[in-house]
Parts: sequence; C-alpha cells; structure tokens
Amino acid sequence: MNAKRKIVVIGAIAVVVCLVFLVRVMTKTAQADLKDDAPRPAAVALVKHRPIANAITLTGAFRPYQQVDVHAKVAGYIKHIYVDYGDQVKSGQTLAILEVPELSAQVAGAKAGLKRAQDSVTKAKSDIQSAESIHAAYHSAYSRLKQASEARPGLIAEQELDDSMAKDKDSEAKIDSDKAALSEAESQLAVAQAELERVMALEDYTHVTAPFSGVITKRYADTGTMIQAGTASDTQSMPVVQLAEWSRLRLVVPIPEAAVPSIRLGTVVRVHVIALNRDFEGKVARFADALNDETRTMHTEIDVENPDGTLKDGMYAETKLVLQADNNALAVPIQALVLNSKGATVLIVNDQGRVEQRQVKLGIQGSDEAQVLGGLSENNRVIIGDPSGFHDGERVQAKLQPTITAAEEEGEK
Repeated sequence: MNAKRKIVVIGAIAVVVCLVFLVRVMTKTAQADLKDDAPRPAAVALVKHRPIANAITLTGAFRPYQQVDVHAKVAGYIKHIYVDYGDQVKSGQTLAILEVPELSAQVAGAKAGLKRAQDSVTKAKSDIQSAESIHAAYHSAYSRLKQASEARPGLIAEQELDDSMAKDKDSEAKIDSDKAALSEAESQLAVAQAELERVMALEDYTHVTAPFSGVITKRYADTGTMIQAGTASDTQSMPVVQLAEWSRLRLVVPIPEAAVPSIRLGTVVRVHVIALNRDFEGKVARFADALNDETRTMHTEIDVENPDGTLKDGMYAETKLVLQADNNALAVPIQALVLNSKGATVLIVNDQGRVEQRQVKLGIQGSDEAQVLGGLSENNRVIIGDPSGFHDGERVQAKLQPTITAAEEEGEK
C-alpha cells in the first residue's frame, strides 16, 4: 500500500512539474509573439512642395580677358623704357621709345622733297599766269590787226597778219603746256606728301604704346636693347613687354558632356573664389560648342568683372551652374528612393501605420532631393535611411525626422 502511495505521489509531482514547465514555455512563446508583433520604429520624412534644382559645381582658373606681347613696328634700340612688372597702364600710353637715326634722316629728306614739290607747283602756277598774260597781249594785237585788215583791205600786209596770228596760237599752246606742267608738279607734290606721311608714321612707331589698358606682366627689354621690327616675317622679333587686361577676367571651366545641352549664353552665375572666400557675379560669355575628344568636356568661359583688381590671374574658383530648376516641385529625399528597372520606388507609412510600397515617377534630381511627378502626394510619410530593411504591410512606428536641403543650407549661409 505504501508502495502504491509512493508511486501516486511521484506521479503527481511529475505531472505538476510538467505543467509548470509547459506553462513557462507557453508564457515565453506568448511573450516572444507579443514582442515580434510590436511595431518597429521607422525614420520618415514628409513629402513637401519646395524649390529644387539640378546643378553642377565646377572648378576653374581665372585668365586675363586679353593678353598680348607688345612688339615694335620698326627696328631700333631702346632709348627709354618707362614701365616694369606690375605697372598699370592706359590705352595709348607710351611704354618705350626707340632710337632709329636713319629714320630721322629719312624724315628730313622727305620734308625737303615735299618743299621742292611745293616750289615746283608754285613755279608752274606762275608760269601759267605769265603765259596767260602773254597770250592776252598777242591775242589783242592779232584781233586789232585783223579788224583793220577787214576794214581796209590791203592796209595790213598779209605777212604781218600771219606773224601776229602765229604768236597768238603759240601763246595759247604755251598756256596748255604750263597747265600740264602744273598737273605734273601737283602729282609730284602728292607723292612727296605721301612719302613724308609714311616716314613720319614710321617715326611715330618709335613710340611703343599700349594697345589697351592693363597691367605689365612681363618686361623683355632694357635700355639699349636691339629690337627687331615685329612686322618682319623672316625674323624672330623680341617683344618689349607683355600686357594683360585684368579689369575683367575669364573663368575657364570644363562642362561635362551631360550638361552641355543646358548651357546658355548670358546665364548669370555665382563664382566663389576659394583663396578669398568671397563670391562674385559672373556671366556665361562664350563656349567652344564642341567637346574635347580626350576629356569629353566643353571649354566654357565665364566673364567676371574685376574693376579693383582683387582677382588675380591663375586664382581658382568654384561656380555652380543650374541646369534645371522648379520653384514649387513636389520633392522627396534622395535617400528614400530605391531605383529599379522601372524607375524608382519608395516606402510610405500609411494612416494605419503600415508600410506601403509606391512606384514613383521622377523629374528634376538635385543633390539631396528629387522631384516627384507621380505616385505621391504632399505630406506623405516616406521612410528614409535604409528602406530595404522594411517590407510591404509591416506595422511600424513613424519617427518624423527634420530634413535640411542643400538649398536651405545655402540660403542660411
């Protein structure tokens, strides 16, 4: 009897232990199920209307608007040079004077030739006046003799009448001859005048002047240096100085092939000079309209005014070129997008707190946001961060995250 009672007690204890174990297992399972069903937190951002732009930032270096080596137009020795490195000069200002002794002699000879031609013209005019006076006298004498002969035939001998007529004709021909001589003398005067102007122009070329206002960036010659004429094609002439225009500079930037169709002449851009930490206004002034075969970029120049000379040749600068823009675009953060073969999808948290996948159509894509043309509405909550960690239909707890776009950051600056 005792043995049976022991067996019953042991069995009862075993049943109680099994029940306790079963209850603990079921409790843990229920807790695990409750834990698994608890919503996970999800960082979300609101879809809003805001300005959006697709822009590229390019770096380039400033170059002078104009830069030339100034040559002399005649050969000679430097007599005086008035400028040096860094000097600012005005258009037409004398930079140097050449000494050309033989040119001075040519000017003197041309002036003498002009004087001689002028004297010849004066003499020719005087000869014409004299010939006209003589002709007038001979013509009057012949006219009187002819009238007397006609009034009283036989009164004047025919020989005398013929001699008077011959003198009248000869004096008239002399006028024509003197007029021809005057015309030749005037032609010689014109030749002499042209020659004088030519040599005086050459003499003016001994003054080497600035073709435009700018800064002397190099000086090649000193006093006494022999300079060859810059117009001689068979000699390697040495420049006097190098002149650069810095009142306006060219910012040279390479435009990527993808951005080339969006470049427009006259576009106003902001240029940030790194060394000065300052912004300047520039304008797209010219571009090559062709791509470089090696870099696949297009040479583009932005003009920047530099009236006070703050900017220097060779300084680096950054410029942002806006390719597309919309001031009231429905924008979604880039980090919310999952790109696929059909375009892009986003995960939104609906009003029931469930994850819902949406296919969206994109427009302008900026650096941190993209324009949504379809698939979303304003104030939709999109999951940002790592959307791939969530699945469609999952219950989540939305945590709204503040977002600051690049445009807003730029506006704050």
